[in-house]
Amino acid sequence: MSIAKSYELELLDQETIPFEDILLNMQELNTINTILGGHAITIKGFKQLLADRKKITVCEIGCGGGDNLLAILRYCQKKQIEVQLIGIDLKVACIQVAQQNPDLQKHARFIASDYAMVELNHKPDIIFSSLFCHHFNEDQLIKQLKWMRDHAAIGFFINDLHRHWLAFYSIKLLTSLFSKSYLVKHDAPLSVLRGFLLSEWKQLLNKAGIISAQISWQWAFRYLIVYHQSQLPNE
Repeated sequence: MSIAKSYELELLDQETIPFEDILLNMQELNTINTILGGHAITIKGFKQLLADRKKITVCEIGCGGGDNLLAILRYCQKKQIEVQLIGIDLKVACIQVAQQNPDLQKHARFIASDYAMVELNHKPDIIFSSLFCHHFNEDQLIKQLKWMRDHAAIGFFINDLHRHWLAFYSIKLLTSLFSKSYLVKHDAPLSVLRGFLLSEWKQLLNKAGIISAQISWQWAFRYLIVYHQSQLPNE
C-alpha cells in the first residue's frame, strides 16, 4: 500500500519555539532513535566509511541535540579511535541542547548556521545527516547532496525515513501513547510522510550526479545511503 508524500512543514521548522519545548523534543527523539535503532544505523554508515582508520573527523549537518554525534563518540571511545566531531544546525536552541552534554563539550565543536554557509578550514573526513533530508524540497536536497559530496574528504552517509503506511501508523500510535512533546506527536508521523521511497532516492542521487552511492533499507523503516569518494560521480 503506497502512501502520499507530504510537503507540510514540521512544527520544528518554525522559528518561535520555546527552548524547553525543543529540549523535550530532542530528548524524546534520542529515545526513539535508541529504541528503534536509528543510532545503530548511523554507526553502520559511519563504520562503512571509517574502514580501519584510527583517526577521523566527522561532521553532522542538522545535528539537532547531538545524539548522533554522541553515539559516534561512544563507539570511537570503545574502539580507541581518535575522533574530532563537528555539529552544524541552523537552530541556536538545538546547538544549546547539544552543548549541555559534558562529553560533547569536550569532544565536539558546534556551529549555529545554515550548513551551506559554513566555511571549514579543512574538509571533514566524513559528513553525514540523520533525519535531516526530509525537511527539504527536491531542489534543496539535490544541492545538499552535492554539498556533502564536495565537502567530504572520504565520503558521506545519510540516515533517513522510508515513507511507508506501516511506519506512519506505528509512530503515530506510539507517540500518541507515550510522548509528552507536542512537537514529537505532530512531527514524527509527518516526518514519515515527508520521507522517501527507494525510487525517489535513486532519482535524487542521479540528478545530483552521484550514481555510485549505495542505498540499503534498514529496520525500522529507514534508508541508509553511503557514498565513498573513490566511487567517481558521473560528471
